[in-house]
Amino acid sequence: MLELMKRKTIDLLVEQFWKRGYLTVSRKFGTYLPEPSKIGKFDVDVIAKYKNNYALGVTLINEDMADDLIIDRLNFLATRQTKYTNKKVLLFIGVPSALFGNAKHILEKLELEARKNIRLFPISERPAVKSRNSREKGKVLFS
Repeated sequence: MLELMKRKTIDLLVEQFWKRGYLTVSRKFGTYLPEPSKIGKFDVDVIAKYKNNYALGVTLINEDMADDLIIDRLNFLATRQTKYTNKKVLLFIGVPSALFGNAKHILEKLELEARKNIRLFPISERPAVKSRNSREKGKVLFS
């Protein structure tokens, strides 16, 4: 059950990357893409690229928020740079909508340089689209 929830939150985080024009290079629970390797001693969920800029993606759940090392983890991941060009790598953080305020409070504890490099997103389910057959039949405009 936890893996299914984690898979769904990663899918919603990947959609946030796509909305901003990023292409997914690697992701957890992907069918065709490889899993991202560890960065330092921390796991990431998504690695994406936009032109020559890279971004890391992490989803946080309730257990992650309670961890004592969360500030160290976010600080480390937010201060990464590319190997040869030393460009800063953005950190996208996806959290469930219920934990969004808690996540903002945690981000306030980070260094200023790291905070500039983080994008925080509330992850929430989209409502299901009704199919045409299930809609109420209204007035016919043309016969």
